[in-house]
Amino acid sequence: MHLRSESRTEPEPEAVTKYRARLDTTGHNRPMSQRDIGLILMRQLASGLAVPMILVDESGDLLFFNEAAEVLLGERFDEVGDMPLERRRHIFAFRDENGHPLPDDQPPLVVALREQRPVHRRVWMRGFDSVDRAIEVTAFPLLGGGGHLIGGVAMFWKRKS
Repeated sequence: MHLRSESRTEPEPEAVTKYRARLDTTGHNRPMSQRDIGLILMRQLASGLAVPMILVDESGDLLFFNEAAEVLLGERFDEVGDMPLERRRHIFAFRDENGHPLPDDQPPLVVALREQRPVHRRVWMRGFDSVDRAIEVTAFPLLGGGGHLIGGVAMFWKRKS
C-alpha cells in the first residue's frame, strides 16, 4: 500500500479574498502590504462585534460597516458598499448636540484621522434611510508600522434620552 503525501493549505478567508480583489484592480497577484493586512484584520474584528462600527481608509473613504451598524445607519453594507468620504459626508449630515450642522472637518472620524488621536463626541447623524439619530461616537485612527496612518474606526451607539 502506497500513501501519497499531499500538502494542504488552508483556504484564504473570504474577507481577505474580497479585500484583495478590491485593492488589486489590475488582475495581478501582489503581496499584501501591512496596510492591507491591518485593514483586513480590523474588518474581521468589526464583523464579530455587537457594537456598531465603521471602518475607513486613510482618506476617510468607507471600507466597511458591521451588521450592528446597519440598524443605526438604516441600510445593509451589501447594499451600500465602499463609499468616498464626500458622498458619505452629505448623506450622514452630522449635527452637534444642539442640532447645528457640523463643519465638514468636525465629525469625530474626520478629526481622528486628521489629528491622529481618539475622539469622542455626542452628535446627531442622519442615516441612509434619512432618519436622524442621536448617537455617541468614539473614533480613533489606525496606525501601521512607523506610525503611518492606514485608516480609522468609529464605534457608535444610540444615545440615551
